[in-house]
This record gives sequence, structure tokens and C-alpha cells, in this order.
Amino acid sequence: MWTLAWLGIASLCLGTSWAVPAKERRKAEKPKAHLALYENLDLDNYDLTLDNYGEILDLSNYEELYDYGDLAPKIEVGTLAPRPKDPAAPPDLGATAGTPKLQLLSTAGPVPPAPVPAQALPSCQLCLCIGTSVYCDDADLEHIPLLPPETTYLYARFNRIGTIRASDFTGLKKLKRIDLSSNSISRADADAFRLLPSLQELILPENRLTALPELPRSIVRLDARLNSIPSAGLRPEAFRDLKQLQFLHLSDNQLDYIPAPLPESLRSLHLQNNNIQTMHEDTFCDSQDHSQVRRALEDIRLDGNPINLSLFPNAYFCLPRLPTGRFF
Repeated sequence: MWTLAWLGIASLCLGTSWAVPAKERRKAEKPKAHLALYENLDLDNYDLTLDNYGEILDLSNYEELYDYGDLAPKIEVGTLAPRPKDPAAPPDLGATAGTPKLQLLSTAGPVPPAPVPAQALPSCQLCLCIGTSVYCDDADLEHIPLLPPETTYLYARFNRIGTIRASDFTGLKKLKRIDLSSNSISRADADAFRLLPSLQELILPENRLTALPELPRSIVRLDARLNSIPSAGLRPEAFRDLKQLQFLHLSDNQLDYIPAPLPESLRSLHLQNNNIQTMHEDTFCDSQDHSQVRRALEDIRLDGNPINLSLFPNAYFCLPRLPTGRFF
């Protein structure tokens, strides 16, 4: 019994003696492993300050030991976006899904010329084009500018236009009104207005005309006051076939007689301040038909002429009222 007790005590002491050296042995080996990291340093003179920081620690290979290239992308000055991953195929920033692609024109056949916009014509650069009306008043014009083909009304008053050419209104089939008041027009080509199928009003006062050109049959109003037109400047029976003519104003000219025959459509005839001295009994009425009545012709002015209207009592029986003028 005692023998077994002594054997247990001996085993316990022997295990304790072996455990202590192993623990101390591990503690001794650990400092040696840490000291291997600093064997290149001069620990005897290790005095780290800001002045000798670069001498003690070698920073020349710092970037080689620690490569941060995979941690943060490089940023280039002058761009807001990183480079594309594939430099050979940069993205097309100008193309969008909704942008139509340009197609080359085919040269298989002739390309018709594009129509010239009305605003690009000289008349719409010098004048004012509003809809189908062209306003060229007081624009210092010396001739009629090229007009848009859709022109319906032309106003070119207070200019220095001297001549009306036949080519000025070529192709203007919709032109209804021409107002050339207060210019210096002394001549108009014979066909300047005749070929205008829609012309209704021709306004030419305060010019220097000495003759009237042929007029279209669509004319309703002719105003050529304050010119220098003599009776010889009118074509024979110039107004007979103008079945739409209602207003004929030729005052302040140099007429010697009333330009008969006059169309039945006429409503207003102004011939004041001319040189008219006589008339025929058939000037206004048919002397062979005393039942004739011209109800439309209500406004006849012959004042300012040297004619004595009382000398022609049978010339007015068909009129609704007597002409204005001298009766003594």
C-alpha cells in the first residue's frame, strides 16, 4: 500500500519538472523570432527623429513592397470619366438610340431644284411680306423688285420707280391690287398689266405718265389722277370692253375730251381739272333710245374744266343725277 503511494508521488513530481522547462523554452524562443525582424537595424544607435527618419527607414522601395493598384483607380486631370476598359473601341458618345442615320443622296437621276422661299426674294428683304401682301412703301426703290408668285396685293408707294416693264409682273396670276402712288413713273410697257388675269385695282396717282397701257378686262378700279396724260395718250375706245370697270378716276391730267364710250358697269367718273371743252350727246346716253336709264352712273365730276355743261341739255337724260361742273 505504501509502495503504491510513493510511486504516485514520484510520477507527479517528475511530470512537473518536465512541464516547467518546456514553458520556459517557448518563452525563450519567442524573443529570438521577433529579433530576427530587426537584425538589419542598428539598435545601438536607434534614435528616431524627423531629421534622421529617412536614414533609419529605407523608403525607396516602399511602393514595390505595397502595391495599391488594385485598391483604387487612377484619376487623370482633365477628364470626368475613367478611361474605357478597351481603348481600341471607345464608346460612341455622339450616337443615341433615337438619332436617325444620314443617308447619301442617290445620283441616279437629276435632283429638282428646291423652291425659293418667299422671304429669300429681294422684295421680302427690302420690303415687308405679310401673307400674300407685299409692302414696299418708302423703300427708295427705282424699279419693281422680284415678287413672290403668290403675291395678291402690292404696295410700292413713295418711291423713285421710273418705268414699269412687262416682265415686272410676269406669272403673278393672283395679283389683285397694284398701288404705285407717288413715284416717278413716266412710262409703262404696253403689256405691263394686260396679262394679269386677276387684277382688279390699278392705283397710279401722282406720277409722270403721258400714256396709259392696255388694261386687263378684270379691272374694276383705275386711278391715274395727277399725271400728264393727254387724250392722245389713251387708246381708241380704251374702256369700252372693260365690263367690270366701276371707278375711272383721271382727274388732274391733260385730257381734251371725255373718253367715250364708257361701259355700262361704270359708277364713278372723275375728270375734274382737265382741259375738256365739249362733248357729244351720245357721251353718256344713247340718243336713239330715250327709255335708257343708267342707274349705276351716279357720280360724274367735270368741275375744273372749261366746258359749259348747259350747252348739252340732251346729254344727261339717262343719268340718275346731273354731272358736277359749270352750267353757265
